[in-house]
Amino acid sequence: MPDTPSPAIPPGPRLARSAGVTGLATLTSRLLGLVRDQVLAALFGAGNEMDALFVALRIPNLVRDLFAEGAMSAAFVPTFTSYLTRRGREDAWRLGNNVVNGLILATGTLVVLGIVFAHPIVLALAGDFASVPGKIALTTKLARVTLPFLVFVALAAAMMGMLNSLHHYFIPALSPAMYNVALIACAIGLVPLMPSLGEPRVMAVAIGALVGGLGQMALQWPALRREGYRYRPRLEVRDPGLRQVLILMGPGTIGLAALQVNLFVTTLLATTQGTGAVSWLYYSFRLAHLPIGLFGVSIATAVLPAVSRHAAHDHLPGVRRTVADGLGLMFMLNIPATFGLIVLATPIVALIFQRGHFTAADTAATAAALRFYAIGLVGYSTVRIVSPTFYALHRSRIPVAVSIGAIALNLTLCVALLPWLGYRGLALGPSLAALANASTLVWILSRQLDGLEGRRLAGTLVRIVFASALMGAAALATSRWLASTTAVTHFGARLLQVGGSIGVGLVVLIAAVRTLRIHEFDQAMALVRARLGRTGANAG
Repeated sequence: MPDTPSPAIPPGPRLARSAGVTGLATLTSRLLGLVRDQVLAALFGAGNEMDALFVALRIPNLVRDLFAEGAMSAAFVPTFTSYLTRRGREDAWRLGNNVVNGLILATGTLVVLGIVFAHPIVLALAGDFASVPGKIALTTKLARVTLPFLVFVALAAAMMGMLNSLHHYFIPALSPAMYNVALIACAIGLVPLMPSLGEPRVMAVAIGALVGGLGQMALQWPALRREGYRYRPRLEVRDPGLRQVLILMGPGTIGLAALQVNLFVTTLLATTQGTGAVSWLYYSFRLAHLPIGLFGVSIATAVLPAVSRHAAHDHLPGVRRTVADGLGLMFMLNIPATFGLIVLATPIVALIFQRGHFTAADTAATAAALRFYAIGLVGYSTVRIVSPTFYALHRSRIPVAVSIGAIALNLTLCVALLPWLGYRGLALGPSLAALANASTLVWILSRQLDGLEGRRLAGTLVRIVFASALMGAAALATSRWLASTTAVTHFGARLLQVGGSIGVGLVVLIAAVRTLRIHEFDQAMALVRARLGRTGANAG
């Protein structure tokens, strides 16, 4: 298929609409994730069972994050998009089929090895669990049950990449919701049954993870089949497209691994901080990850196919414009979220989690970690947008080197901060490392592209920070006033405190961005409107 001119991709409203389609589905998934965590917190609190589960899930979740939102997108989407653009669907489907079969072989091998060596792996990750009788055995058992999730989520990620390249954003972004639905259903329906079957109650959640992985695949399959994909149990190892994906995916995994590896490191170190530390860090990161998923990942999902199409035609001005608009839009959404999470951490955690086995002490501990995690929101989201751009440009060594440096920095910071801040240092270290990672990548990409509209982005950043600081001050003052006039001891009062504070903060934010003429606010509103239902023809 001959080359065609680079498609016109308006950088502002079109990008916001594409991100909005993804964001609508992502919002659904993230809200279900909060419900899932509420159910787990109420049923298990922050005790030994949850510590064991979160460590057991850390390995499959590490690979899930890398495949679903990392290396798979960075390596597969540009290659698949290039095949669609230059060679047509038949060759693209053949590439997709080879990638699917390669993933089955690779992840299936990892699962078998993981099941066989689960006990020594758990001992290496959480040796301090041995001080609690039965905790190592429980963690090992849960790890063996959850490991097959790797196969399911890798295949779901391949489906997501193909559908995104074909301009389908809604269904792929919604597919992770199946994981949350399955965990909620199994936690509620199976937890009471587990003791009668001779299994620990938390085994119901491990079973839910497997069902959720299958659900992610099942939801995407009909849309992919309608587009013409047909699975074939054949692996062409000499396919040049498959080799290209593997070449990109190796360094891509490293280049996008900083967040996941840093979380892995914090989980390992948290096991030395006593019962509850692993769970507090998990719950706090889940809350911090909400805006990352809603805004950082959804914007990155919309940016990558557009960047890949521009790169396929060597249209660097289009790459530069698309990335700059994506970053500006992300600033407008994530910086206010950062200030909001910092000033309202305690009432937000209390509203969402404080019930059942989750105590006021757990709320205070989780909120303390949440404040430190929130500092890194912009860093995490910037990496999501910028790092895959290097792979679309076939310059994969750069993010690899930067990511390795970020991992080393995080490890250094965590070890240094742990004696001073305890488990809270394990939230601050990754945040500072993420900001360093993001700043370095943006600086290098700007040089690679002969600029990244730096003056406009810098001006936007300063004005958004100022507007967000005003919003945070208003929200904090409102929260304290409501707390002083109302006994915040039940759900209704907590909802009033959080809702009232956010409402006042948003009014101040809107007034500030209008006064400061922050144009990205209009794009952000377009994204929100798309989330609320204006998915249009792109939804699918």
